[in-house]
Amino acid sequence: MRKDTPISQISSEADALFAAMRPVVDGIQATFGRKCEVVLHDYRQVEHSVIAVAGDVTGRRVGSAMSQIGLGMLRQGDDAKDDLNYVTRLPDGRVIKSSTILLRTSDDHVVGAVCVNLDVTELRAVGRLLTEMAGDLDPAESPATTFGTDIESVVDGVLAEVEDALGHPLARLTVTERTDVFRQLDQRGLFQLRRAVPMVAERLGMSRQSVYNYITRLREESPGS
Repeated sequence: MRKDTPISQISSEADALFAAMRPVVDGIQATFGRKCEVVLHDYRQVEHSVIAVAGDVTGRRVGSAMSQIGLGMLRQGDDAKDDLNYVTRLPDGRVIKSSTILLRTSDDHVVGAVCVNLDVTELRAVGRLLTEMAGDLDPAESPATTFGTDIESVVDGVLAEVEDALGHPLARLTVTERTDVFRQLDQRGLFQLRRAVPMVAERLGMSRQSVYNYITRLREESPGS
């Protein structure tokens, strides 16, 4: 946040921006139909960022938490960039093509995002003629992500993803692995969520104070992050 921009001004601009985007959300979804979902996020409400939804692809609802992708963007702050036409795979196997377009105030502060999720599972089955529209990744190779309706499911999704990459349970970490895992979780924006700490402590078999100590050390290593 730029120090020369009053918080009241940012908040006022953000409110006006979100009000203007609500009919756009409905309009985009109506254009693409039942296989499309459009989600409006207010990044000022980290744990309940969804403030408007049109369509039903990922099961998002007003008051739902942001996804792992959203957490990563939030972690980057005003330096974040739009993420367009990326392909992910839901736990049920469906392939989703998405775009996340950031919303900024006049001073370039990131305050939220519009996310368009298109279920391209059936389109991809049609064949190569629709490959460009549906995305280039094979469904088996598409990274999985969690579109949770509550923050616990999103936190657990991030933890599961890190655990899968590690190859063994998080509760059996070596000292070196533990430091690397905490760095990965921090880079994914997990520790911006208040309720992440007790969940991480439980999964790693640690006390909450130990988790806070690791977070403090990470902040000291990277004071500008």
